[in-house]
This record gives sequence, C-alpha cells and structure tokens, in this order.
Amino acid sequence: MQYCRVFANTLDFAAMSNVFGLGPVTFIALLGLAPVETALAVTDEIQVYTGDIEAPGVFGVTWHNNYTPDGLKVPDFLGGLVDDRTYSSVVEYAYGVTPWFEAGLYLPLYSDSSNRGWSYNGFKLRGLFVQPDNEDKNFYYGVNFEFSWNQAQWDPNRHTGEIRPIIGYRFANGISFTFNPIVDNSYKGFSRLEFVPATRLDYAIDKTWTIAAEEYDDFGPLRGFLPAGEQFHQLWAVADYNGEPISVEAGIGFGLTRSTDNLAFKVMFSTDLTGPRGLLGR
Repeated sequence: MQYCRVFANTLDFAAMSNVFGLGPVTFIALLGLAPVETALAVTDEIQVYTGDIEAPGVFGVTWHNNYTPDGLKVPDFLGGLVDDRTYSSVVEYAYGVTPWFEAGLYLPLYSDSSNRGWSYNGFKLRGLFVQPDNEDKNFYYGVNFEFSWNQAQWDPNRHTGEIRPIIGYRFANGISFTFNPIVDNSYKGFSRLEFVPATRLDYAIDKTWTIAAEEYDDFGPLRGFLPAGEQFHQLWAVADYNGEPISVEAGIGFGLTRSTDNLAFKVMFSTDLTGPRGLLGR
C-alpha cells in the first residue's frame, strides 16, 4: 500500500509561476522534476492485518472498494491520479498453503479517477507468514511481504514492495489491539524506505459483529520524517460483519492534516470459495 502526497498540493501553481516569471505549465513540469518528498494518496487496500489466514487448501477472495468524496485535488506526481471524487478497487485472491503461510494475488487493480476516468493500475503478489492458529491466541503476530507492478499513473516507480509486521494482543471482554509498523520499499536504498504504519483497536460485540477505530499514517522516509503538516494521518470508524457466506467490513475515514483526504469510505466483501464455508462447497 502506498500513500503519497507531494508538498506542492498546498501551492497555488498560477501565483507561484508568476512570481518566478514562468508559465503555469512550465512551472508544474519543473516541480515534477524536483526531488520532493511525498506523503499518501489513492490506494487499493485500506486494512489492518490481524494475522488471520485461510486454512490449508482453502481458496478465498476479497473485493476491496474505496471512494474519496472530499480529497486532495492535486495528483501525487506529474501524470498521477487525483484523490478527490475517485473510486479505487482491487480483487484479492488468497490461498492457504500451510498453517503458517498464505499466498495472495491482487488483480486487477483499477480506478475511476476524477482526472483520468477508468484505468488499470497494476497487480500485486504477497506472502503472509503467521503464527499458526493466531485467531485462537491472545498474543498474535506475523509478517506480510508484497511485491507490486505499477502502471505509470498509479506510482512513479514501476516496481514497489511492502514489509508489514503484525503485532497484536487480545484483552479481556472482547477488546483487541493490532499494530502494523509497515515499511514501503521503492528499491532505492534503505534511506528511501517509507514508514506507513496502520493501527486498529477493536471490540467484538459478539461472534458476528465487531466495531473498531483504525488509523493510517505516512510519516515519510526513514532518513527524515516529513514536517507534521505534510504527513498523512487518517482516522477511521469501522464495523465488521463476520457472516456466511459473505463477510463485510465498512468504514469512514477523516483526515487529520492538510496533506490528508478530508473524507473517505471503504467497503470490503470477503468469502471462501472452497472449504467448509466455501461458496463452491455448498
């Protein structure tokens, strides 16, 4: 997952171009060549990983849907997608290989953006390694690795990756806390790694319904975090329905900084295709 926001989104391009005696188009092009740091934008997956995986031999699918009715109106980079009034989606396929390993594929990754319309944006592979039977333990952990192939409008880097450690604890009375200290990788060296953690505090009302507060952040590169106002921080209210044959997670997010989308929605539909709860096994 990448959340990128160029600092130039706070600038008035026309006014600044006049100051430097340049036309707006020339000025914007020069900004696109400048080595600015970035902080988050249009994304495919808004989710905190809790270390649950498919059982061995079970094939599952999740449909991720995100929409930003009130977002930033300048693309992350020259030729990129605008967040405002943009819908993004991806279908995620997961297969349980062992009790501790799940393989995943995200395809197709697509969007309907306010500045480019419908576009295909790439695909991802992932490997999720966890403690077996995480869902039955108070302390749960794991790590996820993702490898992305990106189209030019989705990310300025053709190939990117994600390292997502998973650390969580289940307390008494149905309360759980999960932390994903994610590091995004553009394969340009350790100093270019970007710290984009995700956090979740949830309460299980019963076996079917859970409510949660989630936060998604982008502090910038490890070599030096962005100034506070240029960082991405978004707080979410989320509800989960764990039903059969389809489970649903839905939420609404609120931006906490000027470099964050003001309002966003997400909804995810998940189901097993095989196994005892599978649609194809009924």
